[in-house]
Amino acid sequence: MSSHDLLIGLAGVLFAAAPVVFATIGETLTERAGVINLSVNGTILLAAMSSFAVAVSTQSIVLGFAMGMLIGAAVALLVAYSSIALKQSQVAVGFVLTLMARDLAYFLGNPYMGRQGPRVQHLPIPVLSKIPVVGPLFFNHDLLTYFSFVLIGLAWWWVFRTRPGLTLQAIGERPAAAYARGAAVNKLRYLYTALGGALVGLAGPTYSLSVKAGWKGTISGLDGIGWIALALTIFGGWDPVRGAAGAYLFALLQWLGLVLQPYLPNVPSQVLQVAPFPLMILTLLLVNIGNAEWVERTLAGLPPDARRAISKVLRWMQVVPPASLGVPFEEE
Repeated sequence: MSSHDLLIGLAGVLFAAAPVVFATIGETLTERAGVINLSVNGTILLAAMSSFAVAVSTQSIVLGFAMGMLIGAAVALLVAYSSIALKQSQVAVGFVLTLMARDLAYFLGNPYMGRQGPRVQHLPIPVLSKIPVVGPLFFNHDLLTYFSFVLIGLAWWWVFRTRPGLTLQAIGERPAAAYARGAAVNKLRYLYTALGGALVGLAGPTYSLSVKAGWKGTISGLDGIGWIALALTIFGGWDPVRGAAGAYLFALLQWLGLVLQPYLPNVPSQVLQVAPFPLMILTLLLVNIGNAEWVERTLAGLPPDARRAISKVLRWMQVVPPASLGVPFEEE
C-alpha cells in the first residue's frame, strides 16, 4: 500500500467514524445526567430512514437532518419520561423502544428502498486542504465530519470546564447534593436526555445522507452501530474525548478488515466484516478487568517492575460510571 493510499484510507476512517462519534457523545451526555438510553440502535435506524425519506420527498437535506434529530430527541424523551415521571425501568423501556424503532424503520422504509436521493456535498477547506498529510486527513471532508471534530472538543469543554458542565456531572453523581444547591435535577435530566438523543438522531442522517447514502433496509449495515455507541460510552469512561477515540478505533478496525481481505484469501470476508464488533466487546471487557480477583492474583506473581507497569495501564483503562446512573431522583 502506497503512502497516498494509506492517507486516503485514514481520511476515510475519520469520515466513516463521524456518525459513531455523534451517537457516542450524545449517549455520554445523557448518561452523565444519570439516564440510560438503550434505544440508541433503533433510534439510529429510524432516524436514518426517516431523514432519507424526508430528504427525498422535499429535496431538502436540512429538513432531513432536522427530522433525524427530532426523532432522536423524541425517543430519548420517552425514556426519560418513563423513568422520571412514571418510575419505570430505563433499561426495559429503552430496550423495547430500540426494537420498536428498528422494526418501524424497516417497515415504513420499504417504499424508499434503493431510491436515489440528495446527499451532503464534499467541501474541502481552501488552502488548509492542500497542507501535506494534515490537509487530506482533516480538511478534505464534508460539513458533518468537520462538525464531529468540533463537537469532540466542545463536549469535553462543556462537561469538564464550565459551571453547567459541573452541574451536569453533579446530577449524575450526587443529584441530592445538586438539588440542595439549587439545580433542577429532573428538568436538567430531561434537557440532557433530549440533547443527547438529538445527537444520536443526527447519526442516522449522517449515514443515509452522507456516509452510506440511501436507504437499503436490512442490508444498510446500520443495525448494531447503536450498541457499539453504547459500548464506546462505557469504554470512554463517560468522557467525550475517550469515547470519540473509541469511535475512531472502531472505524479503523472496519477499514482494516477491507484492507486485509486480499492478503487473507482463505478467511471468509464475513469474518473480517464482523470482526470489529467482538473486538470492541473485548476492549470493553478490558476496561473493567482490573478489579477482578484473578487479575490481582496474577499480578501478585509477577516481578515488581512488570506488576507496576501493568497495574498502571489497568488503572488508566479502568472506568467508573456516574454514581446515580439509572437511579431515579424524587425532588422533595
